Amino acid sequence: MNMDYPRWENLIWEKLEKWINNTIKMLPNLVVAILAVIIFFLVARFVKILVYKFILRISHTPALSGLIANLFSVIMTLIGLFVALDVLQLEKAVTSLLAGAGIIGLALGFAFQDLTANFISGIFITLRRPFEVGHQIETNGFVGRVEEIQLRSTLIRTLDGLHVIIPNKEIFQKPIINHSLTPERRTEISFSVPAANESTMQIKNLIEEALKGIDNLAADNAPEIFFNGIDGTNLKVTVTCWIKNTDIRTYENTKNEILVRITNVLKQGKLI
Repeated sequence: MNMDYPRWENLIWEKLEKWINNTIKMLPNLVVAILAVIIFFLVARFVKILVYKFILRISHTPALSGLIANLFSVIMTLIGLFVALDVLQLEKAVTSLLAGAGIIGLALGFAFQDLTANFISGIFITLRRPFEVGHQIETNGFVGRVEEIQLRSTLIRTLDGLHVIIPNKEIFQKPIINHSLTPERRTEISFSVPAANESTMQIKNLIEEALKGIDNLAADNAPEIFFNGIDGTNLKVTVTCWIKNTDIRTYENTKNEILVRITNVLKQGKLI
């Protein structure tokens, strides 16, 4: 039994003719889609510049400004791509892209939890500004001057001259002492003196005289001297002073000078 099969040349030509006809029908949509991509690309660049300048004015951090500006630019570009695919009636492709992006984003989020946490913490630190470059801070067991604030980590230089890089997540989750935002700092010195040698008023006068002329004592808060207990034949004495906290070493040096002066005057008065 004989059957007539179409020749393979006819099959190829019919398929090509169908593709050509569909392409011609889609030409207006293709032109609109290309225009949409170009327009959204140009808008994305313009938005990137505006967002960068706006965030930089708020945060004063080029790294954060660049990150957010790039994020807005990518979002605008993706919107243009999705609009172009919708114009080309490729709704299934849009759905597939969205689903794929969601899965990839979820996988990356789990894979880089610490990195993401550091970036988010860096953004909060930049916006809230608990410290700035040049400030002396104390955190995570380190004391030093902030030299650089990045989105992932913060670089400080300790009093020993060591450079320490601390992840922003550790800084954000731990207490921070900003010495540069504390103009004055209180110190308390306790000691005992024999109760029989001098009167309490004479002891106070000796200590007050010893503390005169120390440069870095706060002018608004005079030193205070308290007698707060008796230990056998000795009086317990507490001296409190407010020290200018312009620098950590200034505080330590001033406290050392206070101790030396009090010790010397008590020795001269034969109270120790």
